Amino acid sequence: MTKIAIIVGSTRPGRNGKAVADWVYQAALERDDAEFELVDLIDYPLPLLDEPVPPLLGQYENAHTKRWATKIASFDGFVFVTPEYNHSTSGALKNAIDYLNAEWNNKAVAFVSYGSSGGVRAVEHLRLISAEVQLADVRNQVDLSLYSDFENFSTFKPAARQLKALEVMLDQLIAWSIALVPLRTSLPRTTVQAD
Repeated sequence: MTKIAIIVGSTRPGRNGKAVADWVYQAALERDDAEFELVDLIDYPLPLLDEPVPPLLGQYENAHTKRWATKIASFDGFVFVTPEYNHSTSGALKNAIDYLNAEWNNKAVAFVSYGSSGGVRAVEHLRLISAEVQLADVRNQVDLSLYSDFENFSTFKPAARQLKALEVMLDQLIAWSIALVPLRTSLPRTTVQAD
């Protein structure tokens, strides 16, 4: 069965991301067309990229990188739950993406964002980053406003319409995740030769 990771993209103390990811996960568990797992970056402490060889070569030396690579390789698709910090995604999520390459390739990704503007600028950046690691991003996204989907900017209480947006996004994500399986299984892994 198709396996989807819901990645909590913030490690900040007092973060809203865990409540948002829990909401996505609980809604996803109502489905029978994929398996879902909550993956919290707090459980995968990754220092700022510290591998001596670029990830494109797939020559990971550190235990934390190998553990992260094994986890990500096990999925067919991803939901990135991201805050918006300074018009972009969190440093923790960007760093986690940057650690790997082949483990992301030819898989689907969807976005659930939150912030004062719904986190849409974070998703704009994530779409560009995703393209570089060959993640196929689905069009629909869920953008949650700190003003209307949170009480006092901290207690998550999503508007009813957000659940429908989540369902449509998951429909697309699962369809694309399934569609990309033949591509992943037919293409050889590509690496860049060092000069």
